[in-house]
Amino acid sequence: MELSDEIIINAPKDQVYAALNDPEVLKQCIPGCEELIKHSDTELEAKVVLKVGPVKARFGGNVVLDQSGAPDAFSLTGQGNGGAAGHAKGGADVTLTADGDTTILRYKAKAEIGGKLAQLGSRLIQSTAKKLAAKFFKSFADVVNEDVAA
Repeated sequence: MELSDEIIINAPKDQVYAALNDPEVLKQCIPGCEELIKHSDTELEAKVVLKVGPVKARFGGNVVLDQSGAPDAFSLTGQGNGGAAGHAKGGADVTLTADGDTTILRYKAKAEIGGKLAQLGSRLIQSTAKKLAAKFFKSFADVVNEDVAA
């Protein structure tokens, strides 16, 4: 499954990049996030509760960041396990482009799922993933925009 989108955030690029690397900001924005632990500048651990159709599960997972293209781009890879509900792994490439006082954030993400979740059907999984991504980026834009206004 693949997702991609473009979001305009009313903040300078360096502020957007800093927010994308702030565990407190991310925890606020990730749907269902109960815990987000920063082990290093490139390693995070998360606990997230998600509902996909009839399946609700608590996922534990790890994310590794590649910041070699910072602050213009970075990528992340991760995997999570939801016990009987299944597992997921994937990654995303994010680019940030300054546009006056705003920043254009573009992402391309890929994910693979297995277990009970995979049996729900690709259309349900795809639509849920799109909703979760949209919810994350709307929350993220709101949080960053609030910081700029403050």
